[in-house]
Amino acid sequence: MDGPPPPRKSGVRAALEYTGIPQSWLSARPRLPSRNWLIFITFTSSVLSYYTYDRYRARKIRASYIDRVKHLSEEPMGSKDLPRQVTVYGAKWPGDEDHQAAIKFFKKYVKPVLVAAAIDYDIVPTRQLGDLMRLTASSVVNQRRASFAPNPPATPLMNVATQLTQEQKRARELEGGIVLIGRHTLKEYLAGLKQGWSGRLEQVDREEQLAQELAADGTWDETGVDKPPVGVGDGSDVDPLPTRSRLPPSRNAALFLPLTLPNSSPSLGNASTSESDFVDSTPPSTLPPHPPLLLVPFTNYIGFRYVPHMIWSFFNERQKVHQGCEAAYALVMDQVREFRGPEVLPSDDTVASMGINGEKAYSVEETDVTKTHGSPQGGDLDFMLWSERLIAPHSPLPYISDARKSYYSSLPTRLATARQLARGEREMTKEEQNNLPASEVELRAERLGKELKWRAQEGGWKAVRPGVGVSWDERFRGVLKVFESTERKDHERTLVLETHVGTS
Repeated sequence: MDGPPPPRKSGVRAALEYTGIPQSWLSARPRLPSRNWLIFITFTSSVLSYYTYDRYRARKIRASYIDRVKHLSEEPMGSKDLPRQVTVYGAKWPGDEDHQAAIKFFKKYVKPVLVAAAIDYDIVPTRQLGDLMRLTASSVVNQRRASFAPNPPATPLMNVATQLTQEQKRARELEGGIVLIGRHTLKEYLAGLKQGWSGRLEQVDREEQLAQELAADGTWDETGVDKPPVGVGDGSDVDPLPTRSRLPPSRNAALFLPLTLPNSSPSLGNASTSESDFVDSTPPSTLPPHPPLLLVPFTNYIGFRYVPHMIWSFFNERQKVHQGCEAAYALVMDQVREFRGPEVLPSDDTVASMGINGEKAYSVEETDVTKTHGSPQGGDLDFMLWSERLIAPHSPLPYISDARKSYYSSLPTRLATARQLARGEREMTKEEQNNLPASEVELRAERLGKELKWRAQEGGWKAVRPGVGVSWDERFRGVLKVFESTERKDHERTLVLETHVGTS
């Protein structure tokens, strides 16, 4: 007896069999994947979904802020009007080889809103720790010296948009603002600001001053030899090191570009002894108006220990977009308030515990405790105080100490070789012919360049290291102003009210 007839095929299945698709594929029943495949699919889909949602929210946040300010770029301007311009400072984060990390943060999260509002910006580059501090101090000193100029430059007869007077330039700076990326940038900027307004006005050539100090420390002395060092004349006190102040700038300045620093002071060689150089070096009791400051939150995770923070930050791009756009919106809308200084000034009993520029030196443990239980300084000086624990492991002092020790251990041998070859006491070896050893003048220039770099890094670290507060001068009170979004004020006020209601 024959079995039951085969089930009747549907028209779609019969048509698919004629196309060449195997019958086993059409008769296969769907089933759940294995346990391992389910784990993989669930994890991958969750990660991709969260990443997609985060980037979607980031685009929506950026677009919402751009829509709120783009109408400003459509307003007509006069033929001689200039757009509003801000100055951007982003100091080097300690421990990060990329000295433009803060500037990249600005370009990615703050710049889009400024561009949408037709606000121009000028980025001031810095390459190592302390550059911003010295650059700010030098700018303030130049501003103070310019105020004593007896004969200001004459105003051109035909003043075009690109030829502004000093008063117009100053007014444009005050209308713009200064963008500070991160707490470390705020520390360097205020340290330089205080140094510039509190120091003297004499122009000091850092290279010349350091060259004289290095020449007198006995490193170049020869024991038991009556011959003068190579490059020194007949007993004269001329230093053989070719610093910029000893060179005609028109002919030989380009030969020593590695020794040039962007923040170095003008040379003393061109200084005259006219009455305009003898200016009053007494620090002023009151300061002139200062452009408002925009404090932009910025953190940089460096090191293997912060890999979980890096992963979390990668999947929470919307938070950084919101912080950058909110700060930029406050600048665009010119929402300004006074800079809040320290609540309690240090007493005379705490002078012994003061750090660089007169700030109180707090330990890293105290900084972590005050993050939740109080403020070491108070006001805006505690801006992103918690980020100092990210900088603590990246002190450059051990690396500078090791580099200095290694360099000075090999310097006597190199110096002896240079002097022997210069005096003809022996012939060059085959290796020395292939790689010419440095002369004594080149060794002096090399040592000067290394010491300039090391001491600049040490000075910069003393200003930004954890446990040292932000530099403050009471003359800043009422002069410094800061941009702050009203949305942040409303949010903080709401949190305070909710906390008060909850406790009551």
